[in-house]
Amino acid sequence: MTDKIRCDWPGNNQLMIEYHDKEWGNPSHEDNKLFEYLILDTFQAGLSWSTILNKRENFRKAFDNFNPLKISKYTEEDVKRLMNDSGIIRNKLKILGAITNAKKFLEIQKEFGSFDKYIWQFTNYKTIKNSFNNTKELPVKSKESDDMSNDMKKKGFKFVGSTICYAFMQGIGMVNDHLTKCFRYNEL
Repeated sequence: MTDKIRCDWPGNNQLMIEYHDKEWGNPSHEDNKLFEYLILDTFQAGLSWSTILNKRENFRKAFDNFNPLKISKYTEEDVKRLMNDSGIIRNKLKILGAITNAKKFLEIQKEFGSFDKYIWQFTNYKTIKNSFNNTKELPVKSKESDDMSNDMKKKGFKFVGSTICYAFMQGIGMVNDHLTKCFRYNEL
């Protein structure tokens, strides 16, 4: 595992390396997984991904295993519970945003048949394979993430700026931003 050439951003952090090697950039089409990434990216706004990844299991417990139906029904009591949970990011606006996003997620599923069908339309249902040689070349947003962000905001989603949408797209494999030297680049 140590002799593999990979992207620079995981550094020596074992959790980040595992995430990079097994998840980041894998095309995901399962609604529950897409919702998990949406919630985690909601909380990432302004923070590092390693902070979120380190708290992922706590988020999973606190947010009913990322069940959108349960989260959409959260009450003020649930908000209080979450605000007192030191295992997650205790930001009331982000917590309320996650509840709103759960409701909007369910509306999208009803309208499009699945969230997958809705979200992948922004890349024409294909992975965009970029060809970057170093981390400095990685964009923080794209035309596709701008379009996604604008549409999601119109539909009432929260914490879905273009940068967050682009990170979401990278995570779920809508874009392959593994560096060309990385062993994952050609696997995906």
